[in-house]
Amino acid sequence: MTRPANVLLTALAPVSWGTTYAVTTEFLPADRPLFTALARALPAGLLLLASARVLPRGAWWWKSAVLGALNIGAFFPLLFLSAYRLPGGMAAVVGSVGPLFVAGLAAVLLGERPTVRTLLTGVAAASGVSLVVLKAAGALDALGVLAALAATASMSTGTVLTKRWGRPEGVGPLALTGWQLTAGGLLIAPLALLVEGAPPALDGRAIGGYLYLALANTAVAYWLWFRGIGRLTATQVTFLGPLSPLTAAMVGWAALGQTLTPVQLAGMALAFGATVAGQLGARPAGAADQSFSSASKNHRKDSMDVTGVALRR
Repeated sequence: MTRPANVLLTALAPVSWGTTYAVTTEFLPADRPLFTALARALPAGLLLLASARVLPRGAWWWKSAVLGALNIGAFFPLLFLSAYRLPGGMAAVVGSVGPLFVAGLAAVLLGERPTVRTLLTGVAAASGVSLVVLKAAGALDALGVLAALAATASMSTGTVLTKRWGRPEGVGPLALTGWQLTAGGLLIAPLALLVEGAPPALDGRAIGGYLYLALANTAVAYWLWFRGIGRLTATQVTFLGPLSPLTAAMVGWAALGQTLTPVQLAGMALAFGATVAGQLGARPAGAADQSFSSASKNHRKDSMDVTGVALRR
């Protein structure tokens, strides 16, 4: 498959995640973020496990647990906490610096040296998202800001480690996604029970919303995301992240009757331009696939030389 096709397929993941806010506010019970996170992660993970019929072996038990915690188990609760405590889209703005987090981590763990263009593009993406989502000010909550930063750092670290560790030989992205979603869901389950208590009563509308979140928004979207990590550079993948708040703004305009100001439209153009720029100049998909395969083989021996699988521009 060509690199543009891989980029487009991977981009469907953040586009799908951009619908989460509208589905949550219009279909789901209010003030149950942890239950919603659990309902997204665990059923999707178990479904993918049943489909793949492959369980982790050896070191991949703890690696799957680590990736599941970073990408799902810690990320979801931190994201919801920041969204509830920060005003007017500030959580999305903090999250939009993810490409800069990944650029720094990829330099250390993958040998992907960040270029000036990468850094400028990351700043442009964050600036564009801020123009789209920031509303009238409110006092910033320190815990909310820390939660947003921690969520961004968690997902960024998970993305880079997913790239570095690769996959066990013969294991596809479907199984890897199922391992992570299941591990993350099991981590969220006791926290949801402790903080929110028993699950809420659900009507047909809520059941439909949770089915959408678990299947399309999580099972399919995260499979596409982790598949993309195996075929593109870590920095290239994370530059698709701004598509999520941009999609949320478009859904709000088209389905919820929200208005888009000229400043927001300018911000959308800037963020989308940065997303496109983040895909340019990357190595061909075949080269990324080869490095990903090499990472998998090296890690079967639990001894990885970072320079041996470095993804260099």
